[in-house]
Amino acid sequence: MKKVEVTNPFIGICYMQVCAEKDATDEEILQVCNSENPSGTTNGWVKVIRDIEDDKYAENMVPGVCANDPERLHFLIVC
Repeated sequence: MKKVEVTNPFIGICYMQVCAEKDATDEEILQVCNSENPSGTTNGWVKVIRDIEDDKYAENMVPGVCANDPERLHFLIVC
């Protein structure tokens, strides 16, 4: 399994989900998102939601533990 993997390429029109190792940086996550699943917007994927404070619309989607591997997290990404 790669350090960062796209698990849901589109959640609505502004979000996507990845499964990543807990120590993956925002830069690593965004690089994978923008290369493997470009958003089609001018700025591309720009933000990894790590906390409810990061995006009020994503309050129920902050990082969660992967059901298949407790050493990984599912992150929501915003374009």
